[in-house]
Amino acid sequence: MADVVDNSISAGASQARLRFVWSGSESRISILDDGRGMSDPELEAAMTLGTINPLDERSPTDLGRFGLGLKTASFSQCRSLTVASKREGQEIVCLRWDLDAIASDPEGGWRMFEGPAEGSERFLEPLSALRSGTLVLWERMDRVVTAGSNFDHFAELAIDVESRLAMVFHRLIEGHRSDFRLFVNDRAVAPWDPFMTGHPAKPWESPVARISTPSGTVEAQCHVLPHKDKLSEDDFSKAGGPEGWTSQQGFYVYRNRRLLLAGGWLGLGRGRAWNREESHRLARIRVDIPNSADADWKIDVRKSTARPPVFVRSWLTGLAENTREKARKVFAFRGSPTPGPGGVPIEQAWRVEHLRSGVRYRIDEGHPAVTAVIDACGDRKDLVKAMLRVVEETVPIQRIWLDTAENKDTPRTGFSGEPETAPDGVRTVLLTLFRDMVGRRGMTPEAAVRALSSTEPFQNYPKLVAALPEATKSDEGNAG
Repeated sequence: MADVVDNSISAGASQARLRFVWSGSESRISILDDGRGMSDPELEAAMTLGTINPLDERSPTDLGRFGLGLKTASFSQCRSLTVASKREGQEIVCLRWDLDAIASDPEGGWRMFEGPAEGSERFLEPLSALRSGTLVLWERMDRVVTAGSNFDHFAELAIDVESRLAMVFHRLIEGHRSDFRLFVNDRAVAPWDPFMTGHPAKPWESPVARISTPSGTVEAQCHVLPHKDKLSEDDFSKAGGPEGWTSQQGFYVYRNRRLLLAGGWLGLGRGRAWNREESHRLARIRVDIPNSADADWKIDVRKSTARPPVFVRSWLTGLAENTREKARKVFAFRGSPTPGPGGVPIEQAWRVEHLRSGVRYRIDEGHPAVTAVIDACGDRKDLVKAMLRVVEETVPIQRIWLDTAENKDTPRTGFSGEPETAPDGVRTVLLTLFRDMVGRRGMTPEAAVRALSSTEPFQNYPKLVAALPEATKSDEGNAG
């Protein structure tokens, strides 16, 4: 259906309306646009297989290439394809392919019919109300309505088509000033933006990078999406896309703002091709290619595969490595290592040591909570440090990794998800540390608040941290 919508856009349509009509084996789907339409000779050429030379120079906004999209897309779904079109000031012209009629008369060869099938004339009536436009009608949809199909299956198909068209055409239909609108059963299709543009929790996006190639300029922009903890349930569900978070990671290849390939790493990688992994699911990279680059990128007839040419592979690999690494850090640390207000770095309880033998995790003794305990123990500091070493050496890394892989998310910590309105566990720990900082260590309340505001995990609870001085006075007053 995206191929049919491509033709509507190339014809200058301001809208395309898809209609799914359930009627058992007689169910049908139509696509009506208000583009410039076609004359009789133009319609005949459009309905003839392979009339466009893929090597011909095309308009920069043309979304086609082979002249096969309408026919191959339709024949893959139905056995009767009717196309009616109307030029402004001209009569409606109509041609039809009927695969059953062709099969019943092998000697007759491949021949088109004029006009709709008997009884289908009324389905073309919406075109009469337009000054110009084109209507594509699919009937006898043997690949869509199969044995056992019912209304619910058909309705689910319409919903699935809507979600995928929302992804494929999102850059063409987004924004209040969009030049093109898309409808499914009279409901406007809302664009699905894989990059969550403008979301306040989004941790990083790169400037647009460009490279000149023999077939034109290629542009790329890298994005790292927010961790689940930074999103509402609704935002997280929507951002997963039609295929889910893990499958939707990787490159998004566009031609004239139309999405050709959604997700995947294009066979890139140092040594071996990258796979879709949970740790990189927040990484998405937008790539724009001109329609003169189809041959270089090996765009197929279905517009579903693409392979970057040799002269951009190293460039794209470098961009992807940087994006994947940033995404991995956000995924692993829930986004918490990002600097706080004013660029103040966050004090983390764990530090990572990269050794020749591998990676090792150590508790940072400079963390305020750890420092407070060690200092308070006086002559028994060695006992506390021995306990910390035991904790370091027994972190269940394999178990954590297995749980992450099985549950498709990083395991929850004790504080995760505790609302700021009643986080008793967080408040108790904060009050203990605050009193130690102000009382034993002699810090001013303001300095203690600043320190805790830039300490993991308390930077996630700014309201509680800011209220510590008053909370301490209140507790003291109640005690008195």
